[in-house]
Amino acid sequence: MGAAQAGDQRAYTRVLADSVALIRAVARRQGVAVDALDDVVQETLLTVHRVRHTFDPTRSYNAWLSAIAARRAIDVLRSHGRREHREVHDEFAFDTHADRDDASAGAERHQEAQRLRKAIDTLPAGQREAVEQLGLKERSLAEAAERTGRNTGALKVNLHRALKTLRDRLHGDS
Repeated sequence: MGAAQAGDQRAYTRVLADSVALIRAVARRQGVAVDALDDVVQETLLTVHRVRHTFDPTRSYNAWLSAIAARRAIDVLRSHGRREHREVHDEFAFDTHADRDDASAGAERHQEAQRLRKAIDTLPAGQREAVEQLGLKERSLAEAAERTGRNTGALKVNLHRALKTLRDRLHGDS
């Protein structure tokens, strides 16, 4: 987005195209029906175009975009009548049960996996090793300790710190 603000039209086109999956995910978390997702995407992209000058390149683009998308999703819900179209009352249901009719669900999962991998790669070595051994490779503490040469207490501490850091980074807190 920083390059787009500087006038790079190709970067602007790319950032808008790459933003669609995140906008759809935010809208689904807000409870927007599948048939209204395109409305949210369109309204969000129009808003981004109007307010792109307000984006601060030193901050998280995803957090900025998510805030705009959430507001546009609420607007669409209000215009469609929130209670008539919202069947699921569990706010996490859309995250845990993907829509079969939603063609972008696979792309969203792939994009999220890429974001997670990049975030893991930026962790300090000990934390990254703990996440890879205990989380990604699903090894027990004993197995991970044997493979890394670290004690189980150190692995637990590194995993705890890594998960906190990842949670903060992926939810736009840093």
